[in-house]
Amino acid sequence: MKSIQYWLMKSEPLTYSIEHLKKDKKALWDGVRNYQARNFMKNMNPGDKILFYHSNTKPPGIAGLACVSQSAVPDPTAFDKNSPYFDPKSTKEKPRWFCVEVQFEKAFSNLFSLEDLRKEKSLKNMLVLKKGQRLSVQPVTKKEYDYIIKRAED
Repeated sequence: MKSIQYWLMKSEPLTYSIEHLKKDKKALWDGVRNYQARNFMKNMNPGDKILFYHSNTKPPGIAGLACVSQSAVPDPTAFDKNSPYFDPKSTKEKPRWFCVEVQFEKAFSNLFSLEDLRKEKSLKNMLVLKKGQRLSVQPVTKKEYDYIIKRAED
């Protein structure tokens, strides 16, 4: 059995928020068009834990929790000519893009803002805090994940 991994996954709340996931219960994390983020998803396993991050909003921050409910599959939006994520070089025989299915776990009653994250010395190495780091899918450590869970519930 593989050990649980921990991730931070970003979404713009106007596009897809923690409330959308709560309503849907599960969703494909589709539309990711960065090779490094795609590779992270290809390495995710059911049961992996996710910090659901609202980006490109005021204020940005961690809005809740989810988990990986299904391993990576070819991203269907890459084959859909009407999708903004359509990629003519991606075929069903040779897909370029993949996505995992995520499942809602919890919405935080208060956003754990980016500003709050920056104030915590023990979180200083999180990728989301690094200058120029824009990946929509990024690993976090168990220690960082546990710390955020504990603080979010205070």
